[in-house]
Amino acid sequence: MSSSIPVSSVFFCLVVVSLFLMPPGLLAAADKDQDREVTYRQLEIFANVLGMIQDNYVDAVDTKKVVDGAIHGLLYSLDPHSSYLEPDEFTELQEETEGAFTGIGIEVSVENNQLIIISPIEGTPADRAGLMAKDVIVAIGKEKTDAMGADEAIKRLRGPKGSKITISISRSGWEEPKEFTLRRDTIPLHSVKAFFLAPGVIYARITNFQENTTDELKKAVADLGHGQKISGMILDMRNNPGGLLNQAVSVSDVFLTAGAIVYTRGRTEEQNMQFSAHNSGDEPRYPLVILVNEGTASAAEIVAGALQAHKRGILVGTRTFGKGSVQTIIQLPEGAALRLTTARYFTPDNRSIQALGISPDVEVALASPEGDHQDADKEKSEKEKQVREADLPQHLPGMAAPPAPSPRLSDESRKSLEKDNQLQTALNILKSLQLYSQSSQLRKD
Repeated sequence: MSSSIPVSSVFFCLVVVSLFLMPPGLLAAADKDQDREVTYRQLEIFANVLGMIQDNYVDAVDTKKVVDGAIHGLLYSLDPHSSYLEPDEFTELQEETEGAFTGIGIEVSVENNQLIIISPIEGTPADRAGLMAKDVIVAIGKEKTDAMGADEAIKRLRGPKGSKITISISRSGWEEPKEFTLRRDTIPLHSVKAFFLAPGVIYARITNFQENTTDELKKAVADLGHGQKISGMILDMRNNPGGLLNQAVSVSDVFLTAGAIVYTRGRTEEQNMQFSAHNSGDEPRYPLVILVNEGTASAAEIVAGALQAHKRGILVGTRTFGKGSVQTIIQLPEGAALRLTTARYFTPDNRSIQALGISPDVEVALASPEGDHQDADKEKSEKEKQVREADLPQHLPGMAAPPAPSPRLSDESRKSLEKDNQLQTALNILKSLQLYSQSSQLRKD
C-alpha cells in the first residue's frame, strides 16, 4: 500500500502553514496585491503533484524532504539572496555574526545560474589561495554548480577544520577552469585591523560587518590615538562582502554628525525606514579616503555610499559589486528560518545601488604584479634617459643642506604600499588633503 496523504488534507495543511508562517504585514500585502483564487489554484496543483508523487514514485517518498525541497525552490526562484534555512544552516548563519565557523572564507552569489564569488574574506584559505571577486565556481568536488543554489554551495564548502576540498574556478582571461584544493580552517571573527601606515595616517581595514565591528573600529582608533596624533585615515573596504545593516549604519555614524545614512524601501510600510547620523561631539574631523572594489558589497556599499553622498571622504578604487537589497531573517518553528529579501536600500542622495554599484570618485584599477614590474622597468629606463642640471658640463655645484627628517614606515606599511597601487593612490590623496588643509589654515591665520 502506498502511504499517500489525501489531496484535500494536504491542501488544507499547506494553506494553514502558509497563513501561520506569513508575518501579519506580509499577509496584509498579499491580501491586497494577489488574486486569492490564483493562489489557491496553484496550491491545489502543488497538492495534487505531491499526492501523485507519493502514490506513484518508484520508491517510498520522504514527504518532509520533498516539501522542504519545494520550499527551497520557491525561495530560489525569487532572487539569489532569498533562501530557506534549515536548522543547521540557520545555526551557521548565527555563528557567522556571533561566533566562529569553519570553511574556506568566501561570500557567494548566483547570477545566470553561475556561482559567483562576491569576495574572499581576508586571511582565509580562499584569500591565501588567490581566489578573487567575480571568480566563477564551476564545480565543487566533482559536482557542477550550474544548478546549485548559493546556500547549497555554502553547505558543501563548509566542513570540519583541516579537511580538504577541491573547487574548479573559471576566471576572465583564462582559457580553461583551474582547480584549487583548499584546507578548511576557522574563519576569523575579528572584522577590523588597524595600524599607522605613515606618521599620523591610520590604515583601517574592515573585512565584514559583524555584531562588534563598530566597537572594534572605535577601540582600534582610540588605541592608536594614544601613541600619536591622527591626521588622516584610509578606510579599506575592498572585498568586504557586507553583513549586518545596523553595523553599517553605526560605522557610518562614527564619521558623520548629521543627515541620512541610508533609506530602505519595500512593499510594506514596516520596511520603509530611514537611518540617520547623530552628533555625538567626538566625530573625527581628519580627512578620510575610502578604498572600494568589485568585491565591496551590501553593508560595505551602504557605508561607502553614505560617506560619498555627504562628501565626508573620497572613494578610490573600482566600481562596487551592486548588492542593494536588504534580507530579513524570519525564524520558523523547529529551528528553521526564512532569509527573505524585503527591501531595496538607497543612499542619502537617493541612489539605488542594486545591480549598479557605487562608482568611486577616483577610479584606480589594481595593477597586477607583472604589470608593476614592467611599469617600474619602463619608468627606470625613462629616468636614465633624462638629462638634469647635474649632467650638464661645468654646472654650478649645489650646497649641501641639512638632511630633512624622513618619516619612518613600519615593515608592514612598506610591504603594503609596495604591492598595492590603489593604497598608494589613497595615501597620496590623503597627503594632498592634509597639505590643502594646512594651507587653508595658514591663509586664515
